[in-house]
Amino acid sequence: MQLDELLAAAAQQETLILPQSWAQGRAIFGGLVAGLMLARAEKLVNDPSKVLRSAFVSFVGPVASGAATLSAQMLRQGKSVVSIQVHLLQAGQVQSVLVASFGAARDSIINVPGSHTAPQFRNPKDCQPLPYMPGITPEFFQHFDVVWSEGKMPFTGAKQPDFGGWMRFKSSENIAQVTLPHLMVLGDTWPPSVLPMFNQLAPASSLNWNLELIHLPAQAKGDSWWQYQVKTEYAVDGYGYTQAKIWDEQGQLVALSRQTVTVFL
Repeated sequence: MQLDELLAAAAQQETLILPQSWAQGRAIFGGLVAGLMLARAEKLVNDPSKVLRSAFVSFVGPVASGAATLSAQMLRQGKSVVSIQVHLLQAGQVQSVLVASFGAARDSIINVPGSHTAPQFRNPKDCQPLPYMPGITPEFFQHFDVVWSEGKMPFTGAKQPDFGGWMRFKSSENIAQVTLPHLMVLGDTWPPSVLPMFNQLAPASSLNWNLELIHLPAQAKGDSWWQYQVKTEYAVDGYGYTQAKIWDEQGQLVALSRQTVTVFL
């Protein structure tokens, strides 16, 4: 099933079948899980004036391929802000939780553009690709193009973590336009930022994820490239704390991303 079909199904119905082609080790790729829950939340809001401001995802347990149920609840509907909670359940157990806040724009005297200038990465065609390799890279990688522009690759024994590069959906996904749930899926594509420091293969996974939307281009095409850069703020006791930024092809800041990741080495 194509990604567009999965997201459309999540918006319209409670029960889904999650395909193995989106697996990440023993679990389904967290970006897809988050995107499906967000599609459900967005449908419940049903107000184009209220756009996503922040989405928090807790990956409670591994989501397996196969049947899953989405349960959505409106926590509060205010004049400007709507808060939605979505649970993804399997076998009656909550495996992931999304809490999303959608807010309408309003006049304000405060305007702080921030200092989030896009990095000057090389053209994607001149960067090192991280290809899908069956049995080596996660299954979900077959749906994306990812190219490395700065930093070391995972499991290379680097002295420093962190990296950056370009990402997009593969043309075979036949995505006409990148919507908010698509961006959520795309935003979790990259591996944890500490993996370059590993000198051998070892598992790592997201414990929770917070995505703050700054601006989603209205006409973001399915084959558009997006810049990604991640920094490790701290890592100790088998947990890493990271912050990433996403820009569009024109260098406009799209989203801020924070994750707590677990590492098992």
